[in-house]
Amino acid sequence: MKIDLDLGDTQLIIAECVRSGLTRPQAAYVLATAWWETAHTMKPVEEAFWVKNPDAWRKKNLRYYPWHGRGYVQITWQANYLKAGKVLDMDLTTDPDVVMEPKVSAQILVVGSLEGWFTGKKLGDYISKSKTDYRNARRIINGTDKASDIALIAKAYEAALVDYDSPTPIVNANPLAAFVAALLALFGKAKP
Repeated sequence: MKIDLDLGDTQLIIAECVRSGLTRPQAAYVLATAWWETAHTMKPVEEAFWVKNPDAWRKKNLRYYPWHGRGYVQITWQANYLKAGKVLDMDLTTDPDVVMEPKVSAQILVVGSLEGWFTGKKLGDYISKSKTDYRNARRIINGTDKASDIALIAKAYEAALVDYDSPTPIVNANPLAAFVAALLALFGKAKP
C-alpha cells in the first residue's frame, strides 16, 4: 500500500499527534484509523454519508440521532459528545456539526484514542515503548472489526512516517514505568 502523507487532512492529524506526544507507532495507528473510518479520504465524514438522503436515513435508523457518527473517528451518542466537549473545553452539543471541523475532529481522534474515550481501551494499552500490537489496537475504536486490515495500514503508515518526531515520545499504559523512565531521563541515566 502506498501512503500519501498529503492526502486530505493527514498533515493536520500528524501535527495533533506530535502536539499530544504520540510515538511514531501510535501516530501510525491513529492515521490508519482515520484513513479507514473516513473511507480513505482523511477528511471528516458523517455516518452513512454514502446513502441517498443521509439525514433522513439517520433520523429513521439511528437511535442515537442527532448524535450520529461524525469526524475522523465517528464519535456517537450524546454522552460522548458531552465528554469530548468537556475535555476539549468546547461546546459540541449545541451544534454537533462542530465535530466536522478538521481541527476539532483531529483533537477528538488523537486525544480520544490516547485517553480511551471510545471503548475504555487506550493507545498505550497496545502501543508503547515495549510493544506494538496494531491488530488488537482496533479495540480502542471498535472491537476487532477489520482489525487485521487496519493493522496492515498502520504498518504502512509507520514506514511512511520516517521523519516523524514527537517532542515527548513516552506514552505508556503503565504510569509508574513512564514516571521512572522520565526520572531516569531527567538525571541522564536513560532516554525515554
